[in-house]
Amino acid sequence: MLVLALAGCNGDTPEQAQEEEAVDDGIRTIEVYGTDDMKFVVREAEEGLVTGGAAGQYILLEAIEASPGEELRIRLTTNSTLPPTAMAHNLAIVDLGTDVDDFARKSIQAADNEYIAPEYEDQIIATTRMLGGGETDTITFTVPETPGEYDYVCTFPGHFAAGMVGKLIVE
Repeated sequence: MLVLALAGCNGDTPEQAQEEEAVDDGIRTIEVYGTDDMKFVVREAEEGLVTGGAAGQYILLEAIEASPGEELRIRLTTNSTLPPTAMAHNLAIVDLGTDVDDFARKSIQAADNEYIAPEYEDQIIATTRMLGGGETDTITFTVPETPGEYDYVCTFPGHFAAGMVGKLIVE
């Protein structure tokens, strides 16, 4: 499953991401940003997103609502001026029932595997690659058919503990 998830990752530059966005292929695209304060944020509230308070020039992203079987595209961009060794982000969506605390704890020890614990690779629905400042990656995947709340997290060391988390709500 991880191979399929990674197949959707393309490592777009911001310019490529804008060109891709212009193509209307019917797949809902959500632009998500990872920030230096270790949060997933969006530029504006929109239908299908559960948002919180302001986070600088952004809005805190708490959850993404989706329908079972929906094709969904998430484009993650890291907004940081820090070096990637100090600040990088990914977005990993895991299966229902995954021990997300253990997944995050074990993933911070897997630097050689994009901070994804190898023993959890079969429980990942989709994940971006680890992104330094200014980098963008896009994942396109089919939302699971089983309704529920699927966790998504950033697995860079310290980010899960700092609250860089959210839910994919399938209903």
